[in-house]
Amino acid sequence: MTAFQRYLAEEIALDHVEGLISRREALRRLGLMGLGLPAATALLAACGAGGQAAGPATPAASPSPSPSPSPPRSPAGPSPLPTRAITFAGPEGSTLRGAWAEAPDRKGAVLVIHENRGLTDHIRSVAGRLAASGYSALALDLLSRDGGSESFADPAQIMARLGEIPRERFVADMKAGLGELQRRAQGAKLGMVGFCFGGGMTWLLLAGSEPRLAAAVPFYGPLPEGADFGGTEAAVLGVYAEQDDRVNATREAARAALEKAGLTYEIVTFPGVNHAFFNDTGPRYDADAAAQAYQRMIDWFGRHLA
Repeated sequence: MTAFQRYLAEEIALDHVEGLISRREALRRLGLMGLGLPAATALLAACGAGGQAAGPATPAASPSPSPSPSPPRSPAGPSPLPTRAITFAGPEGSTLRGAWAEAPDRKGAVLVIHENRGLTDHIRSVAGRLAASGYSALALDLLSRDGGSESFADPAQIMARLGEIPRERFVADMKAGLGELQRRAQGAKLGMVGFCFGGGMTWLLLAGSEPRLAAAVPFYGPLPEGADFGGTEAAVLGVYAEQDDRVNATREAARAALEKAGLTYEIVTFPGVNHAFFNDTGPRYDADAAAQAYQRMIDWFGRHLA
């Protein structure tokens, strides 16, 4: 199991620990990621789920229903501008998909990378809010080559598939996304933001010798092993949550890698909140922290994309 696969599997385990999904559903989702019952049970126990007896995990069975989504809450930032679905040429003859939002009075352009649930309406809204704040935005679907996020009937399969895709493909697709952003927003400086899994992808592209990025804001993303940021000059704002112990375990390594590369950076940890506190459609949303984080992000882009 790769580091990113383990990260995704731990997301499932922690959702169960926090009561967001049942033990049976956690085992089913872990089974989709290739974990057998002993390994899945051990992971749940390691993440604090205790040692309850479990029936067999049966990925072939009908999916257990996911919890009903939380009612809509006021998101951070301005009301989003509309996005529209686009396609564009990707690596190796592929076609990539995304949601495009154009700022009327553009200050810069930003690539947006989704969480482990694929390209959702929430992520489209982030692109729309960035456009409303003056930054044309492209929310890239990293499942484009698999037919797009919407082609997966079971959201758990999205996470499983993201765990299977080689890191090199992610990097190539994100580079192509920057190229499309550059084409649509000619002359603009380029930034990037990603959340959760997408935060990890933001760190990954920073380590991928990408000179076109002027600024990046990874939100509570896991740092790739051996990350070397020597190939970028991007100014980096790393956003963390105080209660997110798992991702915070890589925070000091991120700081050290940024220092070694001589990059302009800030690390900010928001007190009293947990992983995914920015997602207004999720159970960990914190409106005050999200509003502050959005403003920090916009201020950062204002400083480094102007």
